[in-house]
Amino acid sequence: MAGPPAGPPAGPWGQRPAAARIAEDDRRAAGGALQTTCDACGAVLAYAPGTTDLRCLYCGNVKHIQDAPVAIVEQSLEDALDAGGGHAPLEETVVAVACGSCGARFTFDPDRHAGSCPFCGHPVVADPGEHRQIRPIGVLPFAIDARTARERLRGWLGSLWFAPSKLRDYARQDGALNGVYLPFWTFDSRTETDYTGQRGDFYYVPVQVTRTVNGRTVTQTEMVQKVRWHPVAGRVRRHFDDVLVLSSETLPRPMTEALEPWDLAALRPYTPNYLAGFQAETYRIGLADGFALADQRMQARIAADIRLDIGGDLQRIAGMDVRHADRSFKHVLLPIWIGAFLYAGTTYRVCISGQNGAVSGERPYSAWKIAFAVLLALIVLAVVWWLGGR
Repeated sequence: MAGPPAGPPAGPWGQRPAAARIAEDDRRAAGGALQTTCDACGAVLAYAPGTTDLRCLYCGNVKHIQDAPVAIVEQSLEDALDAGGGHAPLEETVVAVACGSCGARFTFDPDRHAGSCPFCGHPVVADPGEHRQIRPIGVLPFAIDARTARERLRGWLGSLWFAPSKLRDYARQDGALNGVYLPFWTFDSRTETDYTGQRGDFYYVPVQVTRTVNGRTVTQTEMVQKVRWHPVAGRVRRHFDDVLVLSSETLPRPMTEALEPWDLAALRPYTPNYLAGFQAETYRIGLADGFALADQRMQARIAADIRLDIGGDLQRIAGMDVRHADRSFKHVLLPIWIGAFLYAGTTYRVCISGQNGAVSGERPYSAWKIAFAVLLALIVLAVVWWLGGR
């Protein structure tokens, strides 16, 4: 009798029992889940990062993903808010699915719509359009695999300043990484802002000062900088395109913002095939709250525009009246590798961009290294002061 094909062991990508190989239409009817099976061996396929293929990790067979012939376009924010999409509570219904590999039925957490079967490990993707208010219109597929992400993580851990020396041991270890698609809103808006404030211009006045130079008291003239303030008012305009807002509360917002910019031109029309083999989260921050966060990012950029418009050497902004027009949004999924390591009893989280490998995360500091650096700096300053006084 012929044995299994050469390659990785069966678990968790083993061949499915014949009784569990039900048609895709039957799987959709049974639990709303989507699984694509290998034509060669019947095992479940998973998305291969950096490709447009589903790949069988049991026999290596591949199946090309056909993107849906739809355009990724923004939708009207006003229409969505008027329809209640921005203020209605998130639907906390349990997502029940049937695993096409082992036949088990199980549930996802309310805030997840993709993951692995807890019984056999095969990837299962539920159709999020049936279980949450707004369906994602685009997905940015993983471009780097777990091995590459782990290399980026090791490089990041090994490059940290003032990190404990033992952290290098963690950098050499192959820790587990989880590939997760996180939900984001992107917002567009045409803004017009009236402002008031003050412009500050430097000017210099001569001031007589008395100093001791080489043991003698001398009077010298110095030019002292002062500021002359003038009231100003004006108007600035800016069109914002694809302002990103994380709509999940899984990771700290600054951690994910440190992975920007994302190349959103690489977005693909949403299809569950790109999620196969990965986890995915549904949004927990609605449209109204999401745009409020986007507005904070926009106002920071508008303030910079105002300072440029005011000109001068210094600027003070007293008031900003921001008006938005033609507001639109997209709901997209972006790829992130997530890991964690335990050091000295504390867990530190890290994330790696699944598109370009950028790393951001939490890290420990070595108190001894910081103290030594401060002591060394004081010694250098003391030597410079002593040489300057000779």
